[in-house]
Amino acid sequence: MTKTVILVLEHTNTLSLAAAVDPLRAANRHANKPVFDWSFATPESQSVTLTSGLTVPAAPLHRVMACDVLIVVAGFELEAQATPQLMASLRRLAQSDTRVLAIDGGPWIAAKAGILDGCFATTHWEDLESFATAFPEIDTMNARYVVSDLRWTSGGAAPALDMMLHLIRTLHGATLANAVAASFIHTSHPAPSDPQLRHPTTKPHNRITVRAHKLMEAHLDQPLPLTQIAASLDISPRMLQLNFQRTLNTTPKSHYLSLRLAEARRLLTQTNIPIQDIALETGFAAVSSLSRACRKTYGNAPSTLRRTSQ
Repeated sequence: MTKTVILVLEHTNTLSLAAAVDPLRAANRHANKPVFDWSFATPESQSVTLTSGLTVPAAPLHRVMACDVLIVVAGFELEAQATPQLMASLRRLAQSDTRVLAIDGGPWIAAKAGILDGCFATTHWEDLESFATAFPEIDTMNARYVVSDLRWTSGGAAPALDMMLHLIRTLHGATLANAVAASFIHTSHPAPSDPQLRHPTTKPHNRITVRAHKLMEAHLDQPLPLTQIAASLDISPRMLQLNFQRTLNTTPKSHYLSLRLAEARRLLTQTNIPIQDIALETGFAAVSSLSRACRKTYGNAPSTLRRTSQ
């Protein structure tokens, strides 16, 4: 039986926690025996509250002596929760052969404790750049989830479910993992290395448009010429145009602009980054250019979008 401890931090997303724990429950049900023995832990001797308002009773991690798998699930306000005692507990548990899985904001906590040094890792796409800057000793990847020896990291709730299915498959076989996937009606199996899409479209992509979409997302600050995107995909610019028109009912140019504007809006409404810097980060040469595009698309100037979101 695999002894598993799930460390839950304050302001964790409920879906991320469910993606971690429900596959364990389902594995026990389908195996007709307890193949996973799990318990919850908290950073300190106080209960924690999830973003949904649900609470996890106090069960301080420093009282855990050992486990086979340690799952770290976190969401927001991570710096304040990275106490010396919590960091010491994580390092102590990770010194053995414990497999550490970190979900959503969990990779940041694991990295802060130093237990991802020298590993490949990912985190939620919103934090990839700051994560890579803060932890240069970690090889940061834009991927759904990353397995690096005994250190596994996931970008969010949906890829966390895939990562948990991979854990079940690794420890208890493909038959059980497939049964758990079927119980969740989980039929899509994207590759772990697939990049996280920051701005997924509601319309289905084809093979060409999804590759172009990923190239565009990777170059929001310095937009690539459409001819270069087409050349990277080994197709003609005309073929690129036709694929976007037929599949997404738009042009590559309009799609690229919508990605840049969506990212600008996210930065305006969710961060305090100066508007001038946001313009540069999303490929606009000046605030005036960003302002014109925002007014046309959203009906408001960048400053108004920021003010109304607060």
